[in-house]
Amino acid sequence: MKKISLLLIAFSYATFLSAQETHPTGFLTDSSDTRPLNEVVVKAYEQNRKLTDVGAPVSIVSKATLNRFSNLSILSALNTNPGVRMEERSPGSYRLNIRGSSLRSPFGVRDVKIYYNEIPLTDPGGNTYLNELGFYNFQSLEIIKGTAGSLYGAGIGGAVLINSMPAVWEKGVSADYTYGSYNTNSSNIDLRLGDADHRNNISYTHQTSDGYRQQTQMRRDVGSWETQLKVSDKQTIHAYMLYSDLYYQTPGGLTLTEYNKDARMARPAVAGQPSAVQAQAAIFQKNFTTGFSNEYQLGPHWQNTTAIYGAYTDFTNPGIRVYEYRQEPHFGGRTVFQYKTELGIGSLQVTAGAEAQKGFFETRDYANHLGVEDTLQTDDRLNNWTWMTFAQGDLKLNGGWTLTAGASFNENAVNITRVSVLPPVTHPIRFDNKLAPRIALLKKITPDISVYTSASRGFSTPTVSELEKSNGLVGPQLQPENGIDYELGTRGSFFHGKLFFDVDAFFFHIRNAIVQRIDSFGVSYSINAGGTNQHGLESYVAYQLVDDPRAFVSNLRVFVSDTWHDFHYSSFTQDTSKFTGHRLPSVPPQLVVTGLDLLLKAGLYTNITYTYSDRVALNDANTAWAGSYNLLGGRIGYRKIMPGHKFKLDVYTGIDNAFNQKYSLGDDFNAAASRYYNAAPGRNYYAGISLNYVLK
Repeated sequence: MKKISLLLIAFSYATFLSAQETHPTGFLTDSSDTRPLNEVVVKAYEQNRKLTDVGAPVSIVSKATLNRFSNLSILSALNTNPGVRMEERSPGSYRLNIRGSSLRSPFGVRDVKIYYNEIPLTDPGGNTYLNELGFYNFQSLEIIKGTAGSLYGAGIGGAVLINSMPAVWEKGVSADYTYGSYNTNSSNIDLRLGDADHRNNISYTHQTSDGYRQQTQMRRDVGSWETQLKVSDKQTIHAYMLYSDLYYQTPGGLTLTEYNKDARMARPAVAGQPSAVQAQAAIFQKNFTTGFSNEYQLGPHWQNTTAIYGAYTDFTNPGIRVYEYRQEPHFGGRTVFQYKTELGIGSLQVTAGAEAQKGFFETRDYANHLGVEDTLQTDDRLNNWTWMTFAQGDLKLNGGWTLTAGASFNENAVNITRVSVLPPVTHPIRFDNKLAPRIALLKKITPDISVYTSASRGFSTPTVSELEKSNGLVGPQLQPENGIDYELGTRGSFFHGKLFFDVDAFFFHIRNAIVQRIDSFGVSYSINAGGTNQHGLESYVAYQLVDDPRAFVSNLRVFVSDTWHDFHYSSFTQDTSKFTGHRLPSVPPQLVVTGLDLLLKAGLYTNITYTYSDRVALNDANTAWAGSYNLLGGRIGYRKIMPGHKFKLDVYTGIDNAFNQKYSLGDDFNAAASRYYNAAPGRNYYAGISLNYVLK
């Protein structure tokens, strides 16, 4: 498979996320994707430059990429990016793995800092409820891979910048409906008012599913209001409110024997412990977030962007043995100043700012008696805070050289007070101040091709969930992860933008790596696992074969995304077990995604995607593995703009896992009793319709 993927890379060695726009034929493509990828301006590292001018491993997920798949989840779209692996343990339960970061995540997102419209979606405890967002809350994403701490603080896995506002504004109303296998339903209504300078967007999404395993029903409701106002040529205000009500059942991991017997079963009752069905294992999660940002041009050289937010999470989790309640109010803000000036040798941009978050969390754990809370076990109050200051200089020199140097200074702490004992006991936990520097050098070989190299130090402090075991007890003393990351990459385009390539090699060494373990009672906890060596090559390549709106085949594109990861423990001994030299769990050595996009003049289109994943180690001892798998999926449809250019139609149907592969996605790593496996859906189908009425 490695030889095949290398041949595919050699064949394509480029990508072009083609300009998706309205063709003269009346074919409708998405108005938010009107530029080739190499022309897209990205915000990563506050540089606001074309992707080929950014000396960092950054991937773009555009609206066009999201619309290649079903309108039920962003999972497949994110997984087209090398080094990125989003996993689904059951409908509604997601993990985001960037270069092995899911090793710390029993569920949710850890070790990755996520921002939503300028504000941190990651809470001050280090956890991100990415599943509070529905498919229609995403217009585009920027994924920064590797250590991004110089501007974004803790998170060795990287950072994700989410944008929810369309790049091109069209006043009107749209309605979407998708139906899929396992009685999956998704409906969305979106109302857009105002003009490009005074935008108001109100949306509501409702999604349900019976799930593909026993005990995997899901329901999600998301309502949002967003406004973006251009007050003057100097000032823009952006505000929004988001409310999400999510319920999903959790089936639990299976042993290999159970998985082979019936992969769709939930965790059975074993050794006096109830089954997932008997425990009524599930997540009840409500999130409310409101944010406000102000961008102001202070003068010809100075600009400031300041964002503040408040959020509240109500989290209830009847598990196999514990019935957990969490209330997590928190607030925070981020301010960024930029100074730009022209010099005789080039141009200079200086970025400096600060970010702070404060949380007041409450966690109560009860015994779970067949899905009903029983005796109180623990009652904790968590007072947590984190702050950082950062600065970065970008010197763009004549001759195509760009030098970037930046660093952040970080501090965080948490006080855990147990009020269920008398007298209450407080565990103050402080972490040493951390400096996260980064230096990068980029050279434009031609106007369309660049080469870059960088070196950075990253760190990641334990999350509140990792400091406490999942049964509420304070876990083993943890130290922050930290490591040095070296990157060497190149990207650019040939043949007038028809060929585009993005290749990055990295060498990453971590000390005090944090890994998750699950004991025989289903209690998860974390430990420091010594050092790791993480080396990899990530390539995204493709070729635009046809781009002629007047031809019968008006658009034809192929792409290859290849991830090669060589991740091992450099030194790790636990008790009498030595894991030095073993592969890190959660990381497939080879992952290849290939695709074909075809558009006919008449408005018919198809998107075909093939995925190969190498086998994955499931424990530190490397004695258990999830097998390799091959997936094939596709979407076919018809898009059209009706006469008058006011009414737009998209009708589609698709298939996922066409080979009906039996595979596990979102495994439970280092699980006791070898309960590693969470079966993924078999062959499944979906169909949908999108209607959009534009008010001129």
